[in-house]
Amino acid sequence: MNDLYSWIAHQHHGLHTFKSFQDKLEQLAEHHPAQRGLCRVLSHLVQDYIEAFDEAPLPAELARDVHHRLMQLLASLELHGDSERKLADINRVAGFALWPIPQSPSGGEHRPHH
Repeated sequence: MNDLYSWIAHQHHGLHTFKSFQDKLEQLAEHHPAQRGLCRVLSHLVQDYIEAFDEAPLPAELARDVHHRLMQLLASLELHGDSERKLADINRVAGFALWPIPQSPSGGEHRPHH
């Protein structure tokens, strides 16, 4: 994941970066089939964020926070670990919350419309 971490660390925190990140994950999975599962769960994690804010206002502070959280997550992954480590990483990514769901004034959960 070092290449992905290095790449994302030098990117702007806008949605375009997250869409490009998905392309990079697809290329990585193609060239490194042993990483396909991890790439797929990372792509799904990012897809939820993209869909939530596609064509909706994206607060700059939230965008920076999500970008930072993704960098932290990528830094914690071990591409060359044994199968037990790979499975642990996949499970951790699958349960990771990349972004908080904003609370509406009524206290209920609210997702931006897309």
